[in-house]
Amino acid sequence: MARYRIDSTIVDTTNASDSWPEATDWDGRNHISRATGSEWLHQRLYRSRRGRYYVVHDSAWEGSKAHAEWLSPQEACRWMLLMEHDLPADLQQYEEEIAE
Repeated sequence: MARYRIDSTIVDTTNASDSWPEATDWDGRNHISRATGSEWLHQRLYRSRRGRYYVVHDSAWEGSKAHAEWLSPQEACRWMLLMEHDLPADLQQYEEEIAE
């Protein structure tokens, strides 16, 4: 469980209706986040119980603090396509405008 403040809203990852991990690519030495291009910085996408999407940014750097930000439906769709996840029904309408 983790709680984050986004604007004036508190989101709790345990209340999320769904979540998706970032994809990683092996560079021969490390797993590199496809979302961030880093082995140290990571992201996970969540859908809130109200259907809003947010991404949690986390870091393996000592002393860093995780934070979250809202994503528009189009940004969530773009994130999911890049990570090669199947799109949930509420994001499928954006695929045509985002993917080529």
